[in-house]
Amino acid sequence: MKPTIAIVGRPNVGKSTMFNQLAGSRISIVEDTPGVTRDRIYAHSEWCGRNFTLIDTGGIEPYSKDVILEQMRLQAEIAIETADVIIFMVDVRDGLTAADSDVAAMLQKSGKPIVLACNKADTPGEPPMELYEFYNLGLGDPMAISSIQKMGLGDLLDECVKHFPPETEEEETDAVRVAVVGKPNVGKSSLINRILGENRVIVSDVAGTTRDAIDSEYERDGQKYIFIDTAGIRRKSKVEDAVERYSVIRSYNAVERSDVCLILIDAVTGVTEQDAKIAGYAHEEGKASIIVVNKWDAIEKDDRTMNAFLLDVRNKLSFMTYAPVVFISALTGQRVDRIFENIALVSNQHSVRVQTGVLNDVLADAVLRVQPPSDKGKRLKLYYMTQASVKPPTFIVFVNDKELAHFSYMRYIENQLREAFGLNATPIRLIVRERKKENDTH
Repeated sequence: MKPTIAIVGRPNVGKSTMFNQLAGSRISIVEDTPGVTRDRIYAHSEWCGRNFTLIDTGGIEPYSKDVILEQMRLQAEIAIETADVIIFMVDVRDGLTAADSDVAAMLQKSGKPIVLACNKADTPGEPPMELYEFYNLGLGDPMAISSIQKMGLGDLLDECVKHFPPETEEEETDAVRVAVVGKPNVGKSSLINRILGENRVIVSDVAGTTRDAIDSEYERDGQKYIFIDTAGIRRKSKVEDAVERYSVIRSYNAVERSDVCLILIDAVTGVTEQDAKIAGYAHEEGKASIIVVNKWDAIEKDDRTMNAFLLDVRNKLSFMTYAPVVFISALTGQRVDRIFENIALVSNQHSVRVQTGVLNDVLADAVLRVQPPSDKGKRLKLYYMTQASVKPPTFIVFVNDKELAHFSYMRYIENQLREAFGLNATPIRLIVRERKKENDTH
């Protein structure tokens, strides 16, 4: 799993500015999937050959007398829990404040590596004299940076990478890793307890590689599973926003480690924006997914209820039409068995490999059936296709001109692949590459 860096500090010291600078220049952020809105609170990055996740946190106000105090403290706690390295940002122009000292004390208790970034050192050359008073925090050498001018950010990331845990290969296992994700109180733990409590052959709790997840091993009909539970912090309603915000990050970590994602939706509240964020991330990561509507026993139903709910799911999660939908009750055990049938279905399709010859027969047939588009007299030519990888099935199509490969036609090719190879329950990636042929002038 990728290491995580959290940016922490009091308000207005420049945390978000630095986050956005890194996101814009050094970090490739996956494009937003249509229909998926997202807080910009995380981004993926690569530095010195190491991939990592960067988290932006809200400012901490130790002396606030209203609910913001509790919210900000909670945000810091969750960021600390989630992070491998903490960038503690201060404002060098303000000098060392009492609030900085309080935040530093909170961070030191975590035992996590802390890199002290003194922002707004905007003049090149010698570091400002105010920098030296930050040695009083006892956090080692303060690093002078300027978020706005991008000065010192490379050195800062160099220092962070030094503290990353060593790279480890995921342990090879024949177990299917199943992440149970969703917003707080949707029934993640109840579902896992229901599964582990029934017909279990082997169950043991082993420490997960994330700070807040427990991996539970389970065997059923000879197939091994590892369930990754992302249920964690429960807090009073005052701080629900902060919990909601950071529960997304917990879910992201679990998604990255999984083969299959169970995306839990609360039948009572319906599909929320938070559900769409988590589902969107699983989709972008190309994970096999199952949409599990929990608490179905709590709904008053008639013969139209299920179809109406299904339509709502398909509308709000329109980017994930391939994911099977299962209606269950973790409380009563109703239809929980169907989850396993669907795990087998999506897991098998997610790993499908197709021979190149067969693939190109399907491509040739699709092109004959529907002619590729043309523009200004030049027609798209699809030369051949090959499968690059599995999990998800990823296909590369070589064409004469990428500009002519319109979204709608490539969607048609994708649908032909789904139909030909029975890939209706897995995400597919279709990559278009240009390959010029000699004398190709039309």
